[in-house]
Amino acid sequence: MEIKQMASVIGVPGYEKDCREIKWLLTDSRSLSLPETSAFFAIETSRNDGHKYIPELYERGVRCFVISHDLPEAERMSDAAFLKVDDPTLALQQLAAWHRMEFDVPVIGITGSNGKTIVKEWLYQLLLPKYNVTRSPRSYNSQIGVPLSVWQMNAETQIALFEAGMSMPGEMERLQRVIRPTIGIFTNIGDAHQENFTSLEQKCREKMRLFEQVGLLIYSKDMSLIDKVAKEKNLPFLTWGLDKDADIRIVEKNSHENETEIIYAYKGHEGRYVIPFNDVAAVENSLHCLALLLYLGYTHTEIRQLMAKLKPIAMRLEVKQGIRGNMLINDSYNNDLLSLTIALDFLDWQAEANKLSRTVLLSDIMQSGLQEQELYQTVADMLLSRKVERLVAIGQNISHYRKCFREIPSVSFYPTTEQYIASTDYRSIKDSVVLLKGSRSFSFEQVSKHLEMIAHETVLEVNLSALVENFNYFRSKLKRGTKIMCMVKAFAYGSGAVEVARTLQHHGCDYLAVAVADEGAELRRAGIHIPIVVMDPEINALDVIIDNELEPEIYNMRMLKAFAHAVRMQGLSHYPVHIKIDSGMHRLGFEWPDMEELIRALQEDNTLTVQSVFSHLAGADEARFDNFTYEQIRRFTKCADALTAAFPYPIMRHILNSAGIERFTDYQFDMVRLGIGHYGFSAIPSVQLRNVCTLKTVILQIKDVAAGESVGYSRKAMLNENKRIAVLPIGYADGFDRRLGNGVGEVLINGKRCPVVGNVCMDLVMIDVTHVDAKEGDVAIIFGDELPIDELAQKLDSISYEILTSVSRRVKRVYYQE
Repeated sequence: MEIKQMASVIGVPGYEKDCREIKWLLTDSRSLSLPETSAFFAIETSRNDGHKYIPELYERGVRCFVISHDLPEAERMSDAAFLKVDDPTLALQQLAAWHRMEFDVPVIGITGSNGKTIVKEWLYQLLLPKYNVTRSPRSYNSQIGVPLSVWQMNAETQIALFEAGMSMPGEMERLQRVIRPTIGIFTNIGDAHQENFTSLEQKCREKMRLFEQVGLLIYSKDMSLIDKVAKEKNLPFLTWGLDKDADIRIVEKNSHENETEIIYAYKGHEGRYVIPFNDVAAVENSLHCLALLLYLGYTHTEIRQLMAKLKPIAMRLEVKQGIRGNMLINDSYNNDLLSLTIALDFLDWQAEANKLSRTVLLSDIMQSGLQEQELYQTVADMLLSRKVERLVAIGQNISHYRKCFREIPSVSFYPTTEQYIASTDYRSIKDSVVLLKGSRSFSFEQVSKHLEMIAHETVLEVNLSALVENFNYFRSKLKRGTKIMCMVKAFAYGSGAVEVARTLQHHGCDYLAVAVADEGAELRRAGIHIPIVVMDPEINALDVIIDNELEPEIYNMRMLKAFAHAVRMQGLSHYPVHIKIDSGMHRLGFEWPDMEELIRALQEDNTLTVQSVFSHLAGADEARFDNFTYEQIRRFTKCADALTAAFPYPIMRHILNSAGIERFTDYQFDMVRLGIGHYGFSAIPSVQLRNVCTLKTVILQIKDVAAGESVGYSRKAMLNENKRIAVLPIGYADGFDRRLGNGVGEVLINGKRCPVVGNVCMDLVMIDVTHVDAKEGDVAIIFGDELPIDELAQKLDSISYEILTSVSRRVKRVYYQE
C-alpha cells in the first residue's frame, strides 16, 4: 500500500502524490524492524503517548506517522508524512478493515469468555492440511491486536481465523467492522470482565455484535443465554450440545486416562472421535471445532483422523534456565512474521536485562504471502535490528536463502532438526538467551531437551502477562499524571523480585519499593534503573542505600540524623528521601507533634531533599473501617500540608494502597502504591483480576495401601479402607504449610480435588488419589486458577500475602508471557 492510498482510506487529504510504500503497521516503537516501509500510529492512552516516540523513530528511519495532534519537531522532519486524524487507533482499524475487504475468503470470528485462543489454534491445526490459514498470533484480540492480525491476510490466504475480546461496551462493534466474519463461533459466556457490565446478559449481547453479518453462527445449544440472544438476532446457526434440539447432538462422552471419546449425531448419521485430552474445557473446545469442520464438508472419517492428532497449545513464551549459562525461550506456537516480531522483542528484552548474547534457532516460515527471497531478507533485517549474534537456520527453504543472512556474525544452516542435533553444534552455545522459533513440524522440543537444565519438579509459575494486565487495571483507575509505585519487597511477594521488577519497569512503573537495602541492591545489580524506595531502612545499611542510589523512608529523628550524616560523609547533598507519616497504623512514622522538629531539621540542612511524604492505610479493604480510613487521610493531609508549605520545591504525596486505589479514588494525590493487587487480589468482589502465581509439582510415586495401615509420621492417618496414595515432592520446607495435613488441605490432579493424607513432611506430602484417574508424573496444582490462594488462606486462618511469601526460594520460579 502506498501512503497516498493509506491517507485516502483514513480520510487525510494532501498526500495524493506520495507513492512511498507501507508494509508494516507499528504501534510500539520497541518493535521496529523495517523502518523504511513502516507506518507508526501514535496512540495516546491514559498511561502513555505515542507522539513522544516520533523523534526517535524518525532518527531510526521511519517516515510515515499517524498522529492526533501537531508536533513542534515536525518542522525538521520535512521528508516525513504526518497523517493527522482524531483517533489513531480508529485509523488503524479503518486501514485493517479496508485491507480485510480485499479478500473474498471464509473468515471465522471467535469470541467468548474462555477458550477463544485454544479453539482458534486447534482449528489452525485441523484446517492446515487442506487450507492456507491466516490467524491472529497468541491472544491478539484487542482493539489494537485485531487490526494488526487482520493486516496479515495476503494473496495466499484461503481461510482466516481471528479472535476478538472486549472489556467494555461498544468495543465489539468496532472489531466487527475490522474482522467482518463470515462465520462466527461463540465459545461461552462467563464472569470475566464483568465489572464493566450491568449483567451477564448485557455482556452476551455486546459480544454477539461481532456476528451481526455472519452467514453462520456456531455455539452450544446447552448455553441458554447465548441461545436466547442468538435467536433474537435471527442469525443462521449451527448448534451442538446434549439438548435434543441441537443440530449436532452429543450422544455419549467417555473419558479415559488421558483421552476422551465423543460420539455425536448429525443429519441422521453418527460419528465419533477421540481427543488426547480429558478435561471438560478441551471437550467443549473440540465440539466447536467439530461443528465448523462439519459445516465445511469434512467427512466423519476425516474428522476422526484429524482430532486424534490435536496437540496441546503452548499459550506462552516461557523462560527456562539452560545449561552453560544460557536462558531458553521456547516458542513453537506460531511461526509467522508477526509472531516472530513478538518473540524477538521478548528475546531482546531478556538479553538486555541479563547482559547475555542473542541466539535464534529458526525454521522455515510457511504461508507468509511474500516471495521467499523477500521473506528471508525481511527476517534477516528483523534479526539484525534486534542485534542477534548467532542464527541456527533449520529447513530446506531458509537454507536456500543463506545469502540473506550474511551480515549476522555467526550463521549455520541445517536441512533438518535431526541433522542439527546429530552435529552437536548446540554444545557451543553459552552465555546466551536462546530463542527456539520453529513450526511444529520441526519438533524443536527435541533441541530444547539438549539445552535445558534439569530442575526440581516443584515450580512456582509466574504469569508476567497477567501481572501486567492487573497492573494496567489499577493504572486505569488513576487520573492523568498520577504516578504509581510498585511494591516488590519480600522477593516480590514470593514471585521473584528481579523478573517482576524488570517487567514493571518495562511497562512504565514510576517507582519500586523494597523492604530492606539488600533487596534494592539486588535490583540495581540486575540492571533496574528506575527509583527504588527502601521502606524499612536499618541504621547499619545506610551506605548500601547510598552506594546503590536507593531512596530511604525516613520515619523518625534518629533515622533522619543518621542518614544525613551518612550522606555528608560521602560528600553528597540534596539526597532524595521519603517522609513517613503515622496516620493511625502506629508502625513507623512521624505524628503531628513531631512535625515542627522534623521541618526545622530539614530546613537547617541541605543534605536531604524530600521527594515524597506518605502514609499507610490500616483497613482500606474493609467497609467497616471506612470512617477510620477517612480519619487517617485527614491526619495525613494535615501533616503533609505543613511539610509541603515549608519548602519551595514540590513534594509528592501518597497514601493509597491496592485496596485504596479501588475504594478511595478521590485521594490519589500525586502517587499511589500497588502491592498485592499485582497478583490478582481485588478489594471489590465483582472485579475479576488475573491469577499470577501457580504452585505446582508432580506425582513421584503412587502406592496401593491396604486398610489398617498408616501413612506418614506419627501414624496420624490410619486407613479404614484400601487407598491409592500419591507422593508429591513438596513439603513444609517448600512452603506447603504443616497445618494443611490430615485432610485439611487439597491439591488439584487432573481437575479433581485430592485431600492430604497424614502429616506434611519437610520435603514430601501424601495425597489420596483413590477416586482420581492419576498416574506417576501427573501434575498436581497446589494453588492457581482453579484452586485459589484465597481459599488456601481461609483454611489456614491466614491471608494471601502469607501464602505467597511462604513459598521457599528453593522452589524454582518459571516466568512466562502469554
